[in-house]
Amino acid sequence: MDRLPKIALPAIFIFIVLVILISKSAVTIGSGEAGVLYKTFGNGVVTDQPPMGEGFHLVAPWNKVFVYEVRQQEVFEKMNVLSSNGLDIKLDASAWFQPKYDDLGKLHQEKGEDYVQRVLLPTIRSAARSVVGRYTPEQLYSSKRDAIQMEIFEETKKIVNDEYIQLNEILVRDVTLPPTIKDAIERKLKQEQESLEYEFRLITAEKEAEKVRIEAQGKADANRILSASLNDQILRDKGIDATLRMSESPNAKVIVIGGGESGLPLILGNN
Repeated sequence: MDRLPKIALPAIFIFIVLVILISKSAVTIGSGEAGVLYKTFGNGVVTDQPPMGEGFHLVAPWNKVFVYEVRQQEVFEKMNVLSSNGLDIKLDASAWFQPKYDDLGKLHQEKGEDYVQRVLLPTIRSAARSVVGRYTPEQLYSSKRDAIQMEIFEETKKIVNDEYIQLNEILVRDVTLPPTIKDAIERKLKQEQESLEYEFRLITAEKEAEKVRIEAQGKADANRILSASLNDQILRDKGIDATLRMSESPNAKVIVIGGGESGLPLILGNN
């Protein structure tokens, strides 16, 4: 029993040391994250192996693990850029990106944890200035926003792809022009719209008039053909048919056969 304290003290000391070592060595990597291992007594950042995945890991206490988010992320940026004619344009854009998983060690070694500020955002700004400088304010305001968005994406991706960053999308959320320029463009667009509507009404009226002319010409042609086909014999036959139908009527009348100048019957008296 006297020896127990002598044994217990070293055991407690060893236990405490082990707890400290384990706490220093244990690394938990969360969902959507990956770890880059730095070997203090080795070659520094490990770049020839895949990064450490999600879950619990034990590493030597003298080494370090740098944790990165590897899910898709979004960064917002507001920029002042110049149009092709030198006007100041405010551009509000965002980027969807994520670090390349297999190159995470190289990204950490060459760019560091603040790679977004060092690489991605400056590249987006440069691409936006280059692209917007090709267009006029009218194009930026109306028809070219999708084209601008795609061009900024392509130019940015071309650069950051070699910087171990995967760019998924560039979204141009807003283009703000100087108020005077915006008002002038809106007036111009309104005038163009009114002009197009007027031209449409003229074309519609012209087509309607042409339709009326065609219908009138058709009726005139029909009447001319009918007039040319009528002769005295046809008229007399039609008159006789009408006389026969009227003679069958119950109304009192006197029919004189051959009494007219044209030889058609005359009808005298009616009720």
